[in-house]
Amino acid sequence: MKFGERLNYLRNEKKMSALKLSEVLNVSHSTIIRWEKGEILPSIEHLYNIATYFGVSADYLIGLED
Repeated sequence: MKFGERLNYLRNEKKMSALKLSEVLNVSHSTIIRWEKGEILPSIEHLYNIATYFGVSADYLIGLED
């Protein structure tokens, strides 16, 4: 899976809207959507925050581990 697919999966597992996740991560709603569509990738800082929030590794998010 790609980053966007994994982010979408994790968000849906928590039954969280993209808008709510954008508030948690302090990014725009459109940024979440663009990450999930694979249009852009997060910065290292955002990748760290996403991994920490969902309790997963950055390697998992970028597809280096399952």
